[in-house]
Amino acid sequence: MQTRTALSLVAIAALAACASQPMRAPFSQADLPAAVQVPAGHTVVMETAAAGDITYQCRAKKDMAGQFEWVFVGPDAGLKDRSGKVIGKYYGPPATWENNDGSKVTATQLAVAPNGAANIPLQLVKANPAMGMGAMQGVSYIQRVATVGGIAPASTCAKANEGANQLVRYTADYIFYKAM
Repeated sequence: MQTRTALSLVAIAALAACASQPMRAPFSQADLPAAVQVPAGHTVVMETAAAGDITYQCRAKKDMAGQFEWVFVGPDAGLKDRSGKVIGKYYGPPATWENNDGSKVTATQLAVAPNGAANIPLQLVKANPAMGMGAMQGVSYIQRVATVGGIAPASTCAKANEGANQLVRYTADYIFYKAM
């Protein structure tokens, strides 16, 4: 009897804890620029928050002797669900979102939209067929939203540091869609 009472109290406490958590509304793309909105007929199936680095490399500008620029090399970020649980990673090239269940997806960029001078742009990509069975199976589009940081370094890129890599911190939300 005491065991049943204790279990009941634990269940009630767990339900109360869940009830005290604020309810988060599903992601809405209504305030996004049209260029990065997912077409009708698709629904959000997963929302993630990414935090990591983007690598840039100092390289000579093509066909511009003596001029150099920071060139995007690729991202390396962890993915968390809305409760803060680590569920996968994002890396590239090619741009790859990989879930802890082993499923992963690559994608092709369709559009970008500015998100302030200090942030990488918002982005819409069309997913390629997923590899492996799991959460990424059937993903059709991915949006990059709520970007902070990640732009090319402001430091000098010149002959003296040609080939040097620099990591730049960024955060973003990646929203995954599937066809309805």
